[in-house]
Amino acid sequence: MGALVGLGFGLGSLLVWAALRWPREERAADGAGRARRLLAEAGIPEVAPRSLVLLSLGAGLAGFVIVLGITRTTPIAVVFATGACYLPWAALAGRARRRRQEFAQVWPEAVDDLASAVRAGMSLPDAVAALAVRGPDPLRPAFDAFALDYQVSGRFGDCLDRLKERLADPVGDRVVEGLRIAREVGGGELGRLLRNLSGYLRDDLRTRAELEARQSWAVNGARVAVAAPWIVLLVMSTQPTVIERYQSPAGVVVLVVGAATCAVAYRLMTRLGRLPAERRILAGVGRTGDPDRDPRR
Repeated sequence: MGALVGLGFGLGSLLVWAALRWPREERAADGAGRARRLLAEAGIPEVAPRSLVLLSLGAGLAGFVIVLGITRTTPIAVVFATGACYLPWAALAGRARRRRQEFAQVWPEAVDDLASAVRAGMSLPDAVAALAVRGPDPLRPAFDAFALDYQVSGRFGDCLDRLKERLADPVGDRVVEGLRIAREVGGGELGRLLRNLSGYLRDDLRTRAELEARQSWAVNGARVAVAAPWIVLLVMSTQPTVIERYQSPAGVVVLVVGAATCAVAYRLMTRLGRLPAERRILAGVGRTGDPDRDPRR
C-alpha cells in the first residue's frame, strides 16, 4: 500500500512538473519573436525589435529623469520609469489592435470584390491582384506587392505566403488559405465559397462590434482606476512631508506593493473585460508543403 501511494505521488509530481515545464519552454521559444510579430501586426515590420527595446529603455530613462526632477524622490521615479518602459509596447499593441479592427471592417468588401471578379471570368490570381486597384484602401498596399510578386515569379503559393506576412492579420490568414485551397482543388464552387466567407465575416464583425461596445466600459474603467492613484501620488509628492515618507524603507515597500497590485489588477480587469484577440493559427500554414510544381500555378 505504501509503495502504491509513493508511486502515485511520484507520478502526480511528474505530471505537475511537466504541465508547468513544457508550456514554459514553448513560451520562451515564442517570446524571442514576440516583438517582431507585434511590429508586423502593427504594420511596421521594417522596424527592428532592437529599436523597440531601445525606445522602451529611452522612455524609461526619460520618465525617471522627469519624475526625479519633479519629486526629488528616487523610489517614486523608479516606479514611474518602469511604467514608462511599458508605454512603447502599449502603444504598439494599441496600433496593432486598431489595424486588426480596420482590416476586419473591409475584408467582407474585399471578398465580395473577389467573388465578383471570379464570376466575371477572371482567373483567381488575376482577381487577387486586381484588389491592388479596386480593393479597399487599407488592403491595397499588400495586394499591390502581391501583384508585383506574381508578375515576377508566377508562383501563386509562394506569393500567398508573402501576402500573409505583409497582412499579418488572422482574418487575412483565413482568406488566403481559402484561396490556396480553392486554387489547389479547383472546381466551380469558388464563387459560392467566397460568398459564404463574406457572409461569415460580416456576421462575425457585427457580433464582435456589439460585444466590444458593451464591454468597453470595463477596459476604460480599469485604466482610470489604475492611473488615478499614481496621478494623485505625483501631485502630492511635491510636498516635503510626502517626499520624506517615501524615501524611508516603509515607503519603498508601499510603493512596490502598490505598483504590483495595480499591475495585477489591471491585467485581470482588461483580460476579463476585453474580448480575446483572434490568434493567427494559420500563420505558418503553406510554408512547409511541397513547392509548386507548375511555375505558373
